[in-house]
Amino acid sequence: MMTRLTVAGLALVLGGALAIAACSPLRTFDAVMPKDGSSRKVAGDVAYGEGPRRMLDIYAPVDRASGGKLPIIVFFYGGSWADGTREGYHFAGRALAGQGFLTIVPDYRLVPEVRFPGFLQDCAAAVHWARAHAAQYGGDPDRIVLVGHSAGAYNAAMLALDPQWLGADRAAVRGFAGLAGPYDFLPLKGDVVERTFGAWPRADETQPIHYASASSPPTLLLHGGEDGTVWPKNSINLSRRLKAAGTESELRVYPKTGHVGIVTGLAKPFRGDVPVLKDIAAFAHRVTAK
Repeated sequence: MMTRLTVAGLALVLGGALAIAACSPLRTFDAVMPKDGSSRKVAGDVAYGEGPRRMLDIYAPVDRASGGKLPIIVFFYGGSWADGTREGYHFAGRALAGQGFLTIVPDYRLVPEVRFPGFLQDCAAAVHWARAHAAQYGGDPDRIVLVGHSAGAYNAAMLALDPQWLGADRAAVRGFAGLAGPYDFLPLKGDVVERTFGAWPRADETQPIHYASASSPPTLLLHGGEDGTVWPKNSINLSRRLKAAGTESELRVYPKTGHVGIVTGLAKPFRGDVPVLKDIAAFAHRVTAK
């Protein structure tokens, strides 16, 4: 059995490497993490569109009320829009499913295959798929919460806040929970954002904060106080804008938590370090109970 010290040491090494790589895939971390026994993977490699990057995995609680439909979480991972795979996030899918949700983790096309808004088109297609098909796996298509980390939080925010992406299916989105997301990063500076968004002629249209309005769903914004990859002001600014528009927005900044630590906090050995899983679950159950 892996000791706490061994796991912590691995997380420290991985955390440094992942921060340097702007949150690259967590495959090694995922491989050694103990998974929640209260949940399981119920389907894998499910196509929601054409091509290898348009596939998803589905997780569900082991025990649930007979005939009852579960609220749905669609989780988008990060990786600077240029890296990442759902295969590195079994720990996240199992963690969220263990809290009583049908959890869907999709891949999406990455830079340089696509630039903005190509990855958002894929993420929207994954949500449309969930709306149309999740009932087959025990999910309630009328109760969806979008969750994401880093670039994935950006993707989830854009789907939640900008009505163009989900159309009529946006009505099923009961809430959005973002972990360390970039929501307000103009002017575009740095190779990552210039490569991803620089070709779009109207920069303000790339910013989630631009779409905050009274029609936005309830939002939970979580950020690490020591995040040097995506500054906490992104969550602070978006929360202020949403509240000013009259929309419910909760903001929690965890002290002594960095960009990677906020997502690895979903893993079993680290839930005592940062209550990210508890906070997401409480929020998602509350907004889907309405």
